[in-house]
Amino acid sequence: MEKSGWPEEDELVVCSVKKVTDFGAFVELDEYGQKEGLIHISEVASGWVKYIRDHVREGQKIVCKVLYIDESKHHIDLSLKDVNEHQRREKIQQWKNEQKAEKWIQYVANTTKTGTEDLNGLIKQFYEKFGSVYSVFEKSRISGTSFLTSIGVDKQFAEMVKKVAEENLKKPQVEIAGYVDLTCPLPDGIEHIKKALNAAGEINGNGEEISIDITYTGSPRYRLRVIAPDYKKAENFLKKSANTAIEIIEKVGGTGEFHRHTEEKA
Repeated sequence: MEKSGWPEEDELVVCSVKKVTDFGAFVELDEYGQKEGLIHISEVASGWVKYIRDHVREGQKIVCKVLYIDESKHHIDLSLKDVNEHQRREKIQQWKNEQKAEKWIQYVANTTKTGTEDLNGLIKQFYEKFGSVYSVFEKSRISGTSFLTSIGVDKQFAEMVKKVAEENLKKPQVEIAGYVDLTCPLPDGIEHIKKALNAAGEINGNGEEISIDITYTGSPRYRLRVIAPDYKKAENFLKKSANTAIEIIEKVGGTGEFHRHTEEKA
């Protein structure tokens, strides 16, 4: 999906290598209407470059950093060496996401009979307000359609964006676990422990899609497993659940202690 205008200095851009010479490589910026840029040999790699084609070749898809722009001469200087592997992977993933979003937004336009001119206007607006079209789909899946209709997007179009998002985007989830040790000296102590665990399992997620599973692992330890949209929400929910159980058991003279399990998975 093409962005209007020119990139900014220090921006990371996805490029297609068109021509490699002894002094540098000419590329096209995929996101900016195939505007042409130059990677001077000194910006290809750190240190001395003996053979430039050992580092870059025609037809290659690369990520570069924008060094300098001269709009009057339609000239862009780029650097390949200033982009680390993490930045490269992240940018390529963002670019792939925008490729998906381009198909989705076109489907939305076709379904709602939105004309090309109106669609292009919406896309421009999405880039200006949200940074990408893909993020519009992400936000609509989480927040609904009000953020779109509030900026003037037609309700039917907004509803279709949400529908496409729900059908194509997986809900982000993380899983974490912890243990709570509960003891109670009373004759009916096990009943008080059950009451404490039930209360821990009934903690409200404040509208978030959060779930908790509590299992017995061996006296006096119980495992709390939480699945939530992100780690911050998961950690807060886990601690709140554990503290609820501990508070209840301590009120009847028992003891409770929370232990955070270190193994996590997304």
